[in-house]
Amino acid sequence: MAHFFRTPRRNRLAAGATAVAAVAGLIAGVPGSASGQQASASPALQASLDKLVRDNGFPGALATVSRGGVPVAFATAGTGDTRTGTPVPPDGQVRIASASKMFTATVVLQLAGEGKVKLDEPVETYLPGLVRGKDFDGNGITVHQLLQHTSGLPNYTEFTQDFLNIQHRYYEPRQLLDMAFAKPASFKPGAKWEYSNTNYILAGLLVQAVTGRPISEEVTNRIIRPAGLGHTYWPGVGDQTIREDHPHGYYTTADGKKADVTEMDPSWGWAAGQLIARPSDLNKFLTALLGGKLLKPEQLQQMKSTVDSADLPPTWHYGLGLIRIQLSCGDAWGHGGDIDGYETRDAVMSDGRSATVAVTALPGDLAAVDAVNAALDTALCAK
Repeated sequence: MAHFFRTPRRNRLAAGATAVAAVAGLIAGVPGSASGQQASASPALQASLDKLVRDNGFPGALATVSRGGVPVAFATAGTGDTRTGTPVPPDGQVRIASASKMFTATVVLQLAGEGKVKLDEPVETYLPGLVRGKDFDGNGITVHQLLQHTSGLPNYTEFTQDFLNIQHRYYEPRQLLDMAFAKPASFKPGAKWEYSNTNYILAGLLVQAVTGRPISEEVTNRIIRPAGLGHTYWPGVGDQTIREDHPHGYYTTADGKKADVTEMDPSWGWAAGQLIARPSDLNKFLTALLGGKLLKPEQLQQMKSTVDSADLPPTWHYGLGLIRIQLSCGDAWGHGGDIDGYETRDAVMSDGRSATVAVTALPGDLAAVDAVNAALDTALCAK
């Protein structure tokens, strides 16, 4: 459930390879369009998606472009189900993996704005006795460091088994922490930046400790409903499906075959990466977030305060669950995600343009990583 890393690794909710013939193109009257009229993707964006499928081994790709949170264009390429040959559904639901971190961070920052959480307080204040390792504990790590990945806590997804062995396994959050806490710290808190999903499992537990309610309920009541995200949801315990029309997601096995992993237990992502959404809903969320509709000005500014992050592309900088992305046409804000079966890239610009691009497998090499990032740039910058 990591993401945006330039070196792809398996089992990270981050960041395959038989090409699939590109199909689809401009989409008319798609669900989610504002008017039901033809929503024309730019030729450059369509060509970019076609290239993702043709040259980088992704079974399918889809993109939604919005203005002011309202969809204005849809594009698809490839195949939505390699078994039946059905096309990729425009604006289909996908597992957004680490893009969920924006939602978790927003709830923590809302609580900070309400005076219920202090970012410079140690994690121990809110989760006493929980964070204990051989060379770290909750007294030396702040809430801010959790949200910005500067805690030094080891990343539990680096220690999981081969994905096909855990695809249908349910995990409690504490089990995920146990995997991480059995390893030494990566560095002293605050010394540098390193992506760790463990930080956001703790952030979810912190929300539950402070509010007395499940993190899924807090995300739903504080973000999904107020922002009108009608096609975004937190899967319930045991729910391995995707509710609405969706492209199937695929995992590349050791022998190069594509295994359908659309149905999985997403509990191993939890507050670090469990949400499911349509691309248009991600665009709407980003527009509301950066438009100041979900956070008070002080907390939004804190969220946008970034540090250098060596594992990201050099023009990207990590805030508190939010990334500043320098595109060819200016700065944007977003936070994509990778989980076996799906990768998303999303961003919103200051003028209200937003876009989400998704592919239906994880990249198999650096060229594929860069190609998906480039497709996001094309979605927002190409005329």
